[in-house]
Amino acid sequence: MGKVLTIHGGVPLEGTVRVGGAKNLVPKAMVAALLGDTPSVLRNVPEIKDVTVVRNLLEIHGVKVDQDPETGDLTMDPSQAKSASNQAIDAHAGDSRIPILFCGPLIHSLGEAFIPDLGGCRIGDRPIDFHLEVLREFGAVVDKAVDGIRISAPLGLKGAKVHLKYPSVGTTEQVLLSAVRAKGVTEVSNAAIEPEILDLISLLQKMGAIISVHRDRIIRIQGVDKLSGYDHTALPDRNEAASWASAALVTKGDIFVQDAQQRDLTAFLHVYRQIGGEFEVKSNGIRFYHPGGDLNPLILETDVHPGFMTDWQQPLVVALTQASGVSVIHETVYENRFGFTDALVRMGATVQVHTDCLGSTPCRFGQRNFKHSAVVVGPAQLSGAEIDVPDLRGGFSHLIAALAADGTSRVTGIELINRGYEHFMEKLTALGANVELSE
Repeated sequence: MGKVLTIHGGVPLEGTVRVGGAKNLVPKAMVAALLGDTPSVLRNVPEIKDVTVVRNLLEIHGVKVDQDPETGDLTMDPSQAKSASNQAIDAHAGDSRIPILFCGPLIHSLGEAFIPDLGGCRIGDRPIDFHLEVLREFGAVVDKAVDGIRISAPLGLKGAKVHLKYPSVGTTEQVLLSAVRAKGVTEVSNAAIEPEILDLISLLQKMGAIISVHRDRIIRIQGVDKLSGYDHTALPDRNEAASWASAALVTKGDIFVQDAQQRDLTAFLHVYRQIGGEFEVKSNGIRFYHPGGDLNPLILETDVHPGFMTDWQQPLVVALTQASGVSVIHETVYENRFGFTDALVRMGATVQVHTDCLGSTPCRFGQRNFKHSAVVVGPAQLSGAEIDVPDLRGGFSHLIAALAADGTSRVTGIELINRGYEHFMEKLTALGANVELSE
């Protein structure tokens, strides 16, 4: 059954939390260390499960990984990189999708790569087919086997002209990690341009990569023969910052999120203030608080950067259950991201999910029977409930709903939250939450 988190609700969260390095950058930065011929140093590394998974995968591939016990900084030396057994990769990968990003760097280093069946949060279809198509365009040979996929490039990877059907973050990362040491020029159009992508580009430039970002989502990469290691400090996790901001709103609290960056939260801050939340930007972070009075309903569509990020949607839906009126949310990035609302309904919220595109623009999930739009009517009086965490962001959303609810909630499956929220139990306690963890 795992651990059970008991939450006694009705306590406003107040105090300071610090966000660590971005979950959506750090594991990919660790993979990039394989591309260098000297050690790399990565700073501001959060203690989350995804980091442990990638560290284990690097080590079974012969990369020497040392962590500073005081700062948490990682030093990764790829000079003894080697192939790993299928069984070892499968055992260490677990439910992570990170191994697919090892392909380009491993092909450059060793000539081949193996990836097992891949997991991840069940929030929608994230097929690895996009990744495999990209690798084929670089000249890779993909062989599917019973236990996974073997990818090789007998003639080495060659630059390619790649057009992404959708500006996928993962596929853009695949292109970058494969193209920097491929022969010739690569151009990717309709690329993702999230802050974490731009930070990965900065890191690769430090290694000696030749990369330029152009308007209209075009990125060009001139392949080079060799790269050196990097010394890089990961940007702060904007998703964790937005989650704590939503927690302040839902619990009628006041939270200072240390190291939160206004630059990377522009779309979120706009919506936060529209709802009726308030914030103060300081030199070392952002204070988020509920200023009193009613919260406002709104109409919202998620989108790729610079739009309103899908990872911000779930915690914000909990806030909208407390707004006075009808809110409409159209999810355009992942088709199954409203599964978490079942628990909110059991807690007393009024949420209806629909297959129609309830937004200004029809999206790629329209007419495909995915419940990807939601109507929320508030304010709702939430009550404690038995909850099983469905995915990372949905799980955190359940936590803040339980923290705002009357009565006691029992939450299982909290191990999923460890994938992306560093020391979240300690942070909850420091903010005054009345919580207990038991086996």
